[in-house]
Amino acid sequence: MSKTHFGFKSVEETEKAGKVAEVFHSVAQKYDVMNDLMSGGLHRVWKHFTLTTSGVRPGDKVLDIAGGTGDLARGWAKRVGKSGEVWLTDINSSMLTVGRDRLLDEGMMLPVSLADAEKLPFPDNYFDAVSVAFGLRNMTHKDAALKEMCRVLKPGGKLFVLEFSKVWKPLSPFYDFYSFKALPVMGKLVAGDADSYQYLAESIRMHPDQETLKQMMLEAGFGRVDYHNMTGGVVALHKGVKF
Repeated sequence: MSKTHFGFKSVEETEKAGKVAEVFHSVAQKYDVMNDLMSGGLHRVWKHFTLTTSGVRPGDKVLDIAGGTGDLARGWAKRVGKSGEVWLTDINSSMLTVGRDRLLDEGMMLPVSLADAEKLPFPDNYFDAVSVAFGLRNMTHKDAALKEMCRVLKPGGKLFVLEFSKVWKPLSPFYDFYSFKALPVMGKLVAGDADSYQYLAESIRMHPDQETLKQMMLEAGFGRVDYHNMTGGVVALHKGVKF
């Protein structure tokens, strides 16, 4: 059997999805509170930048992968309007339930799907835009997932990958201290789960850096890929266009 990483640990590929699922089942109810706390609210700025620079227009069809609690899906729905179509998807039922319920509470009835990004249940050339925010690093076969995202996009469609990335080198010591010392403590105090936030910190370090992810997207079939660093490279937004 092939091995892959689960944080800094090496596990069988067949085990990773289940281990990631355990993490997100555990943190689902406190996910939004922890996002605000961990990032000082910056995750909202990063997502707002993604939405406002996307070029998504009224009437577009958008797929949000690993959409979790629905932040981006809500933003996409406002942009595409009643003539558009936005799908909220996630592989984790706990996260998807929280996102669906939040959107319903706000009066938004979006189609939702429990979906594996490596085997998307959508036809070829269907969406104008696909987004994945802070989800790609948890996928076992990132190359397969990126190919699937390319497949379901129309020619000229765009993929937006918002993800933690390689931080500016002078910031690394401070970022490492925060990630490995402060985050697990916050997770224990707020979510009652230090181990899951230890994994999340480790998973960021195992994710491809900006240039490597750009190359992976090109190899997955995108004709042009650019990226924009935010907050000193803590996060990067990659944009891929399907030719």
